[in-house]
Amino acid sequence: MKSALKGMFQMFLFACLLGLVSSTASAQDSTAPAADNTKVNQRDKDKAQPTADQQQENQPDREIARKIRRSIVQDKGLSSYAHNVKVIAQNGMVTLKGPVRSDEEKSAVEAKAAEVAGADKVTSQLEVKPKQ
Repeated sequence: MKSALKGMFQMFLFACLLGLVSSTASAQDSTAPAADNTKVNQRDKDKAQPTADQQQENQPDREIARKIRRSIVQDKGLSSYAHNVKVIAQNGMVTLKGPVRSDEEKSAVEAKAAEVAGADKVTSQLEVKPKQ
């Protein structure tokens, strides 16, 4: 009987701690400013602008995108922002989208894409977003 009460007490304490942690986390989230992606969202609604969901599923385009992504991710000198840029290949043409941390990163990502696809086949829509 004593061990059953002890177990119930431990479960009660655990539940209280879990509630405290989750309420603290949600309070912190509500104080953070909301990201304003209005311009980016409007740009991506334009049907003339390629988006990741329009990526062709043909083998050559998938291979181009894969090689570019691999080249970017293997460069450990790039930020996580640069590692997460969108690479969209359509009929041999490549579009790069997303934020990077500096002009140097932007140039590096563009150069990696040009090395794989060819300089005349890359359109860059990368944006420099320095740390705030």
